[in-house]
Amino acid sequence: MSYEAALKEYSRFEFDDGRYTRTVYRRGQGPGVIVMHEIPGLHPLVIRFADRVAAAGMTVFLPHLFGEAGRRVSIPYVAKEMFKNVCIRREFRAWATDQSSPIVDWLRALSRKVHAECGGRGVGAVGMCFTGNFALAMMTEPAVVAPVLSQPSLPLGIGAARKAALGVSAEEIACAKRRFVDEDLSMIGLRFYGDPFVSDERFANYKKTFGDRFEAIEIDAKDGLSVQGTPPHSVLTVSLRDDDPEGPTKRAERRVIEFFKQRVGAV
Repeated sequence: MSYEAALKEYSRFEFDDGRYTRTVYRRGQGPGVIVMHEIPGLHPLVIRFADRVAAAGMTVFLPHLFGEAGRRVSIPYVAKEMFKNVCIRREFRAWATDQSSPIVDWLRALSRKVHAECGGRGVGAVGMCFTGNFALAMMTEPAVVAPVLSQPSLPLGIGAARKAALGVSAEEIACAKRRFVDEDLSMIGLRFYGDPFVSDERFANYKKTFGDRFEAIEIDAKDGLSVQGTPPHSVLTVSLRDDDPEGPTKRAERRVIEFFKQRVGAV
């Protein structure tokens, strides 16, 4: 069955970088922001966040990376997509401590297209959970000027090395650090305290590696929504408290959207 009713306000196109082809959904006007969805896929609450980016005066692009576009989140759906993308699909490296995923090359190429078409100072990019660290790896593309890492969960697995790892290469880290200084840029990272997929060690490593160029937004788990008995995880989507407009998750959402506006040059 089709779940695409949630995307009825979006146009769509196929983007091919010569290696991968993916569907991309587009909405809005102004400088571009790429929103990379989380596991299990491009679900309605990711689309809700993208709608708000578009309403703030930007053109939002939603690459469809896995799952079924528009399908709602459920535990069985999450489990199925987690297995497929962690264990089967080669464009993602879920376990690597010092490499980014091959799909990041496609995302960099998409960023170039977005900037060429939408103008502005550059492109914003937010990754969520499984795609969280993609926004950092994309900084090797000069068009990307506003990276946001929402609950960055890769690499998966146990052990001290994986808990602290950033899941990108040394070259990508060096490039980001250089650009942050040379171009006066920065990035935002978001998570809930106690999230087993985003450890204290990982956020400490971001802070150590990038210093005051890394803006950490860390939220008490009691201030996020718990869904079907699972701890809060997805800061900008599933666990966002839309019923508490002055609460921590809504303030985090506003901060991210304002960050994009400032960096990409939205009016």
